[in-house]
Amino acid sequence: MVYYYVAYATARKERVMKSKLRYCIPALIVISAVLFVVSCDLETGNYKSFDYNLWGTWVSNDPSRYSGKLVIGFDTIKITGYTESQTPLLGNDSERPFKGILKGVFLKGYSEEGRIYIENNGEGIPYEIKTAGTQQQKFLYFKFGNRNEILQKSLEDTP
Repeated sequence: MVYYYVAYATARKERVMKSKLRYCIPALIVISAVLFVVSCDLETGNYKSFDYNLWGTWVSNDPSRYSGKLVIGFDTIKITGYTESQTPLLGNDSERPFKGILKGVFLKGYSEEGRIYIENNGEGIPYEIKTAGTQQQKFLYFKFGNRNEILQKSLEDTP
């Protein structure tokens, strides 16, 4: 009789464990999936980026009047230089490149149809990329006011 009771109790425990596992495994899978989705830093909505040819570091080609640097990534741009102090005395500040755009920090942006759009700067800035020389050096052309601004791609960024 004791043997029968022990066998019955053992079998009952196994059934209970199997039924618990039947509910625990799917619950663990669901919890793991939820935690994975929450831990991913997914941005939604705007998937615009800068054209691949713009990626890299661009420096002023002629720093005699205005000097600065652009660092462009997938969807960020950082502008350094081009400050108000570079405008000549009695000069036309409307010709200063990237006037009114925050400098020294990475800003969100993208390029589209020959224009660069930067966060909190409503209108796009037209640009053109040209290559020259035997090493296919790249130049980035902008027009600010009546003045052309030419930047040269840093050689470290050229593949």
